[in-house]
Amino acid sequence: MSSSAPSHPSPATTPPASATRTSSPFDRGHTDDLMSFLAAGPSPYHAVAAAAERLEKAGFRQVLETDAWEGTAGGKYVLRGGAIIAWYVPEGAHTHTPFRIVGAHTDSPNLRVKPMPDTGSYGWRQIAVEVYGGTLLNTWLDRDLGLAGRLSLRDGSHRLVNVDRALLRVPQLAIHLDRQANDGLKLDRQKHMQPIWGLGDVAEGDLIRFLEQEAGIAEGEVTGWDLMVHSIEPPAHLGRDRELVAGPRMDNLLSVHAGTAALAAVAGRDLPYIPVLAAFDHEENGSQSDTGADGPLLGSVLERSVFARGGSYEDRARAFAGTVCLSSDTGHAVHPNYGERHDPTHHPRVNGGPILKVNVNQRYATDGSGRAVFAAACEKAGVPWQTFVSNNAMPCGTTIGPITAARHGIQTVDIGVAILSMHSARELCGADDPYLLANALTAFLEG
Repeated sequence: MSSSAPSHPSPATTPPASATRTSSPFDRGHTDDLMSFLAAGPSPYHAVAAAAERLEKAGFRQVLETDAWEGTAGGKYVLRGGAIIAWYVPEGAHTHTPFRIVGAHTDSPNLRVKPMPDTGSYGWRQIAVEVYGGTLLNTWLDRDLGLAGRLSLRDGSHRLVNVDRALLRVPQLAIHLDRQANDGLKLDRQKHMQPIWGLGDVAEGDLIRFLEQEAGIAEGEVTGWDLMVHSIEPPAHLGRDRELVAGPRMDNLLSVHAGTAALAAVAGRDLPYIPVLAAFDHEENGSQSDTGADGPLLGSVLERSVFARGGSYEDRARAFAGTVCLSSDTGHAVHPNYGERHDPTHHPRVNGGPILKVNVNQRYATDGSGRAVFAAACEKAGVPWQTFVSNNAMPCGTTIGPITAARHGIQTVDIGVAILSMHSARELCGADDPYLLANALTAFLEG
């Protein structure tokens, strides 16, 4: 089969004209806002801060995990590290009212600063980094990089820092010194991925002193850090007709942004469910952390919401039994240069609408019942949708979906947006798909 001329049409599904449609509040303006959100989220800590800012404008307020919670109606959210859980309790909600959850993750594969960051050789000053997640290493070569993340201070507080200018670079070896580079580039994660940031002798503590100055912090106050590099090239429309968007961290800030927008859109309505956004950290390395989907954060927040409204364990069990989660993450669009790597009958295309992700080995949590839930939401929103299944010879990745389903015993459906260049420092999506996803999520949260 030719990769440029698939023998099967794309299995996009368009809702019938007779479908009952909700209002679809998002259009291309949502995609423009996504580009701003991507730029504002160079780290998970910045991403959840940007999401919280949008929710605050919609009337949500932060609650602290260390405080006693009130059972009042309205929008609330919890921040923990690089994770955010937000929910809206409608007036008159019962203690056993089920939840409708949009799940996503805030982290992306990248290069992260080691505990002893100052290094170098041959007169070059470098930063010691560790590879985070399944990143495409070559996409970080010869690219102007900034540095962002969270600084932990001596008094126990935290400060976000973002050096969003050309600070670092991972230089590739010239082809004159590697004549086989174009026949198969091989990168050693330890030796070849350490970025340069200047000239001179290595001095212990230089990087942190520099970041203290950047953040306006007194020298010696920073005692811990969670820092990562990012491409400083801003998101941009691409293509003759600007029908594409190129940018960093679409996996998975695209879903975090859509979920945030959908939750804000349904807040204040008389809903049969309690809508929830659950955006976790550490999905790219297994989700096993106190801020990951395999940790207790989501279950704790949902249970406390039930108990704060006077509910019992029985109410909690009833609420969870009726709960549905859409685990929204990016998926693979059919690649024009590698069509043979895709399933021969499933070719998701950009701007074809969100994708339903299916894997019978439970790498995705979708089953037939979940498919019906997703189809109903898309029909209600008037949004076309597609199906993604991996080629049998290509083991597929996984998401927070199976983890959420197994840990909390709630029905979970894996969905997302089809993109190219997944796990690259710069990914590619269709300009229509972000707002189509947001409209489908809005309809799902409405019930």
